[in-house]
Formats: sequence, C-alpha cells, structure tokens
Amino acid sequence: MTDTAALLDDFSLEMTGKDVDDLRAAAPATPAGTRINVTFLGNEDLPMRLNASRAVLEEGFVPVPHISARRLRGQDELEQFLAALQEAGASENVFTVGGDPATPEGPYPDSATVIRTGILPQYGVKHVSIAGYPEGHPDIPDEALWDALRAKNASLAEQGLSGTILTQFAFDEAPVLSWIEKVRDEGIDLPIRVGVPGPAGVKRLIGFARRFGIGANAMIVKKYGFSLTNLIGTAGPDKLLGALADGYDPGRHGRVHLHFYTFGGLTATSQWIRDFRAR
Repeated sequence: MTDTAALLDDFSLEMTGKDVDDLRAAAPATPAGTRINVTFLGNEDLPMRLNASRAVLEEGFVPVPHISARRLRGQDELEQFLAALQEAGASENVFTVGGDPATPEGPYPDSATVIRTGILPQYGVKHVSIAGYPEGHPDIPDEALWDALRAKNASLAEQGLSGTILTQFAFDEAPVLSWIEKVRDEGIDLPIRVGVPGPAGVKRLIGFARRFGIGANAMIVKKYGFSLTNLIGTAGPDKLLGALADGYDPGRHGRVHLHFYTFGGLTATSQWIRDFRAR
C-alpha cells in the first residue's frame, strides 16, 4: 500500500497534434518537466506532429512523440520523421506502438520491427516507451503480446536504450496489478506507466473503452464510479487511483507511475490532477 499522492509523482499526459492551444492553456497547472506524449494519428501529418512536439518543449515539458509502425510507408518516412524530431530537439524520448491500421502501410507490422532496425539511436533517441496491455488486445493473442514484450525489452537492452512500458488505460486496478506482477516475474524491470483515463464524459469514456477492447461491464464501471445506465455527466479516476494505491507494493511491482489519457482535454486533466493532489 502506498500514498495516492505519491503515485502521482512524475505523471505523464497525452495530446494530439491538434491540442497545442489546449497544451498552452494547461501549462500553468502542469509541473515543469512533465512528459507529454504526442500522438501519431492518421488524420495528422508531419508538420502537425512537429509543431506539437515543439510546443511541448516551449512550455518547459518533455515531448514523447509516438511512432506508429503500421502507418509508416517505409524506412525513408521513418528517418524523415526522426531527423525532423532531432533537428527540433525532440528525439530523445519516443513511444513506439503498432498502430490502428488493420494492414500495415509499409514494412513495419509492429513496433518491435521498428526498434530492431537499430535506426532510433542514430537520430538521438535515448529512451523508448513500449506498449503494455493488462487486459489484452482485441486483435492480438495474449501469448503474442508477451512474446513481443520480451523481444522489445531484449532489443532495447542490446542497443543500450532505456525504456518504459506504457499501458492501455483501465477502469479496474485488479488486472493491472496482477499483470504488473507477471511482468516482474518475466524478469522485466522497466518502469511502468499505468494508463488511466483523465476526467471526461461518461459516454466518451465508454466509447473509447469499447473501441480498445477494455472491460466496461456494469460491475467494473460501478467500481470506477459511474453507471452504464446513467451516461450523463463526467467521471474522474478518483476511485481507480485510490484502489491502485491500496494495492501497489513497490517491492513487488517495482517502479510505477501514471499516464493520463486526456479524453476530456489537457486543461481539464491537469486541473483535475492539481485539485486532486491538493485534496
């Protein structure tokens, strides 16, 4: 068991290329040096992603640009992106993820293949975040997920890169904590950032949960703090954070931090975190 406020030390946030104005509005409520992940979505382009990463730097935060493997059309596009990030001073930290397309648009079917190219360190990358799925993935068998996690951990070590495991968001602490225990049993000691939803509309939260195959049954969402029969209003992760803190054992679970998916916006999430810590 640990203090809830302590679990909030060194939290990270997420933004899209369209959220620059929201980032600037959120800055006063966000601690300097906070890691801000910048998405790599299909409706964004290189200038948008770069502009967002530059804005993160300008506001005194640490940009963590995403690299969506299945959206890359080839090595040239990967290197162009990395070179642009390096020129902007935003290439030290990246998050490699498979991405949404059912069919890869180029030679990279998953994030492991991007890491294995050995290209990342050539463009100043020092720290690579990789994905974790405590509740599984709707399209990938569990054993394949574990094989990929082991392979990526080994590949980072071989290249002298540090890393972090960043998990999909959850409503229920139980599968998250048991999954972390299994990660440690596998001998993987990378820090883990547990994905939690920031405060957002209930309908929006449930929509994202179903899209990513995350448990949103009546028992779990009631435990989280809202009801499937009442979709009005917003919900925050108060109960989830308390439950995570109650179950978190640093000796057993290792280094664990929180990553907030800002479905309700960066400003709303940053202000909620600030107010929650004050309480």
